[in-house]
This record gives sequence, structure tokens and C-alpha cells, in this order.
Amino acid sequence: MKEISIREIEGFRIGNASDIKGGTGTTVILCPEGAAAGVSVMGSGPASRETDLLDPKKAAESVYGIVLSGGSAYGLSAADGVMKYLEERGIGFNVGQGVVPIVPSSCLFDLPVGDFNARPDSDMGYAACVDSETADYVPHGNLGAGTGATIGKFLYPERFLKSGLGTYAVQTGDLKVGAIVAVNALGDIYDADTGRMIAGLLNEKGDGFQSTSELMWERAQTDFDVFKGNTTIGCIITNGRLTKSQCSKLAEMAHDGYARAIRPVHTTADGDSIYFLSRGDAPVYQDALGDLAAYVMAKAINDAVRSAAGAYGIPAACDI
Repeated sequence: MKEISIREIEGFRIGNASDIKGGTGTTVILCPEGAAAGVSVMGSGPASRETDLLDPKKAAESVYGIVLSGGSAYGLSAADGVMKYLEERGIGFNVGQGVVPIVPSSCLFDLPVGDFNARPDSDMGYAACVDSETADYVPHGNLGAGTGATIGKFLYPERFLKSGLGTYAVQTGDLKVGAIVAVNALGDIYDADTGRMIAGLLNEKGDGFQSTSELMWERAQTDFDVFKGNTTIGCIITNGRLTKSQCSKLAEMAHDGYARAIRPVHTTADGDSIYFLSRGDAPVYQDALGDLAAYVMAKAINDAVRSAAGAYGIPAACDI
């Protein structure tokens, strides 16, 4: 197995649009030829669109893009711009007189980080699609959906940390699998390989980290009003040959990557969601791919916090 760039996975394009001053942005994963797709939502406060269509019992067999965005529920309008971009190019579900692009979307809560009134809109979604046409950079750090992302918010508005967008991809034989994720978690971040805490809730001196889990355990019998604006949103892409039903199950398995790298995770104050897209013909042993998807997702989460830079008066892990 070898590490590759996520851009080496054929059939997909990734683009970003960012409002750096406003502290928000949009990331798109386009699949112009269509892709089998599944989703798993394990957080309690998701902001999402078209996720019901990904239920294996529903008729839609392909999607043409996924939108990961800031702006909380306001940011769902970014998908309008993605649909416009795809319709202009005749990409989508053929309905006779035209096409209807199927574009599921999930958003994270970044409204307090920069300008509360700065929100991804249709124009930003369209701009992210245009960016995907020529983008050759590694998509990570303070851009796209990760522009206003933060972590370690159990004591918010104190002692939290700047996060961002992260990616990681590998190839084994002909099979390629990659993850892209915007990390906006209540909890702390742990190294996928060593289990060591690498980012999260700052200690009282601000020169290191304190375990959110341990602090929560101490308050297990108190009525603590924790900050609700947390959601980690991500997507796995692969050239493996999968059905819609398999993608749905693999999206669930990919959440193990969240659990490996984020603690605590899937809380009532998070809206954690993962999409899983398949476009290709590489043979797949499903359970092996599920385990691999969890690994690349955990590594992408690590990349998100390691590549983030301090912004909006919030330090990043690189500053500690």
C-alpha cells in the first residue's frame, strides 16, 4: 500500500471556494459521470440536503456531486450553484426535457468565527465547481469547508483551537481510496497511528492540551450546557466497484475513522456525517475497504488539524 494524492482517484474532481475574511467556505466533490453513493449521519445536529435519496431503498442510483460547506443551514444554498453548474453542462438525471443533478449536501457551524453574516451561497458553490476544473493543489488547511472550522469546544468560547480541511488517500493494487473532511468537532484530535493527542481543548496556560473526555467524565452528574455548534463532515471516494447498498454500509464503517481520531465523537452536540462515493471497476473486498476507509478518514482528520493555521484570533495546533 502506498500514499497517493486524492486527486489521483479517477472520475472525481475537487474544488474549493473560500471567504477568508468572513470565515467560511465551500468544498465540492464532483463526479460528472455519476457515482454510486451512500451516507451515514451519526451526529444529532446535522444540516443536510438530499441525504434521504441515498437510502438504499430509494430509487436514485447515482449522484453527480457532494457539497461540504460552512454556514450552518444557511450554507445549504451553495448546492444550488453546484446544480446550476452541472445543469449548464448537461450533467444529471435525465428527465426528458433536461437534467436534474442530484447533489447531496452537508454543512458545519462556523457562523461565530468570522462574520456571522458571511455564508456560502449559490455563487460560492458555483465558484468551487469552476475551481475543480483546474485545481492541482492539495486541498487542505484553511480553505473551503474548513475555512472557519474549529475543535476542542467543550468550554467554548474559551480555550478552543482552529482546525481546517484535510485529505488523505492510498492505493493498494489497483484499488484507490481517499478521504476529504472538514473537522469542526466538539472533541479533541488524536493521532491515527500512535493514539497521542495532537490538538483540541487548550489547558489553562494555553501551552498544551487538556483531555475533553476526562473533563466530561468529571462532570458526568452535572447539567452542563455544552456548545452545540459542532459538525465534522467528510466524504470517502474510491475507484472500487460498489453498489449503492454497499456504499451505505461502508459510510457507516468509515465513522470508525472519526472515533479513532476524535474524542469524544458523535455527541448530541455534533452533527457528524460521512458520504461514500464509488466510481470505477476495481474489484473490492467490502470489509477490507471499510476498514481502509476508516483509516484514511482518521488520517485526513489528522491532516486537517496539522495543516490549519491560526486565524480570527484562534490559535492552531502549529502555534502550540
